[in-house]
Amino acid sequence: MPRLALVMHPSAMLYEAAIAAEVFGVDRSDLAPGGQWYDLVVCTADGQPHPWLAHLPTASYAEIARVDSVVVPSCDDPDENPDPGLISALREAHERGTRIASLCTGAYLLAAAGLLDGRTATTHWMHAEDLARRYPQVDVRADVLYVDDGDVLTSAGKTAALDLCLHLVHRDLGAAAATGVARRLVVPAHRTGGQAQFIAPPPQPRSSGGLAPTLEWARTRLDQPLSVQDLAGHANLSTRQLARRMLAELQVGPLEWLHRQRIIRAQEMLERTDASVEQIAASCGMGTATTLRRHFRRAVGVTPTSYRASFRLAQG
Repeated sequence: MPRLALVMHPSAMLYEAAIAAEVFGVDRSDLAPGGQWYDLVVCTADGQPHPWLAHLPTASYAEIARVDSVVVPSCDDPDENPDPGLISALREAHERGTRIASLCTGAYLLAAAGLLDGRTATTHWMHAEDLARRYPQVDVRADVLYVDDGDVLTSAGKTAALDLCLHLVHRDLGAAAATGVARRLVVPAHRTGGQAQFIAPPPQPRSSGGLAPTLEWARTRLDQPLSVQDLAGHANLSTRQLARRMLAELQVGPLEWLHRQRIIRAQEMLERTDASVEQIAASCGMGTATTLRRHFRRAVGVTPTSYRASFRLAQG
């Protein structure tokens, strides 16, 4: 029976903690080979029951080093200094070979313990840039739902915690058990694509100065062939000057900016219109549906059809 510790640190958030408790703390031995589910213990700083999970067995952080796996839920405030006792317990558990997983911004605690050094990891896309800045020794990926690096695993934001928890069940007890849990929770056993499909487009500059007039001009002509020379000509700049200005103002080059705008246009049309993929490809300057599908999947992680199925806005 796999023994698993759910760490209820002081800034733990209810949603991700509840997901872990639901997956690992509810007896589903009928789904497990040999009829044994997880033996879950909630770990708190003082060993006292947590009010959210008072019905579950509880122990202190010292128990973290005595289990097979540890799950660290998200932090309400990543800026808050982590509990030194917890950091020490996580390091000791890791040194003993315990598998450790973080959910959402729980990755900050693993990074603070040094467990992500030299590894690939993820967190909520809104915090990915900050995590990478604070811990440059970590290869932070903002485009995936979770990262399995063997003995250390991290998940992206919010509901991606469920993806990682189901993945752990798959690893420990097999595909049938993971699929059985997913069915009972009425969720897919495995979601296609990554976190990129949920990332909000960056805000667009709307001021009258700088490059804003040229960028707005280009956005109204995405259905037409546009080149760097076209943008530079409208801005009365050389192509080299345009590239320098865009990198300074937007941190992106002209061609990549154009490509992003075409993908954003495609996303908006998939969400808000009934236009076919072929019509959308023409409207956003991708030419053919095949070209749009290729570039869209590379940028967003799913096909245009899958994206529409997930994000189509209801029409009033």
